[in-house]
Amino acid sequence: MKFISFTIYDAAKSTEIATLTDELFVDPPPGYNPLASYTCLAQPFPGLMPNTLVSITIAEAESAESLAAISYPLVFAGATFHSVPVLENPIGGAAIVEKKCSGRVQRRRKQNTLKT
Repeated sequence: MKFISFTIYDAAKSTEIATLTDELFVDPPPGYNPLASYTCLAQPFPGLMPNTLVSITIAEAESAESLAAISYPLVFAGATFHSVPVLENPIGGAAIVEKKCSGRVQRRRKQNTLKT
């Protein structure tokens, strides 16, 4: 399953977080495959404290344990870590994915209506 993860940390911790991230991504835990990593050049969300940095990672994770193996060291180093599962939409194919997903929802609603 693919996840987008946000690592939020004070700029004073940037060297420590960058070193730790490098270590975790060069030799990731079993079941975790980082695909891309970015550091925002501006604050992407309103309400962040001044001098706060945000890094974004796109990764595949097989289990909660593999995500925990990445998030725990970052949290203990002083970062806030949020991971969100994402559904990949191919370029030009978002409507197809939406139709497939909404069809599943409609079938489930129909099945649940028939049960009651």
